[in-house]
Amino acid sequence: MPRAERRRHRAGNLGQTGLKRRRRNADPMQDYDALAPDLRHWLQQAVLPWSPQSCKRIWQKIRADGASCAEALAHMDRIEAATLNRTAGERV
Repeated sequence: MPRAERRRHRAGNLGQTGLKRRRRNADPMQDYDALAPDLRHWLQQAVLPWSPQSCKRIWQKIRADGASCAEALAHMDRIEAATLNRTAGERV
């Protein structure tokens, strides 16, 4: 497969979202492996292509505020739903 075609193929893996893509300097797989098990499971089920880095930042903030694991997961669900609602309005 030619290089340009491989790039287009990988880009199709992001789903249909108007969100900006960003380059990361860190290894996303190492970042993913370092996540809390419950957060990794949530990320596997997520609709949007979240980066492990952004999930970790949100997770740490809500947990530092005293949220339980279940509350933090519910917070992640609310953030994803709000992002989906915002991007759905952009596609219309």
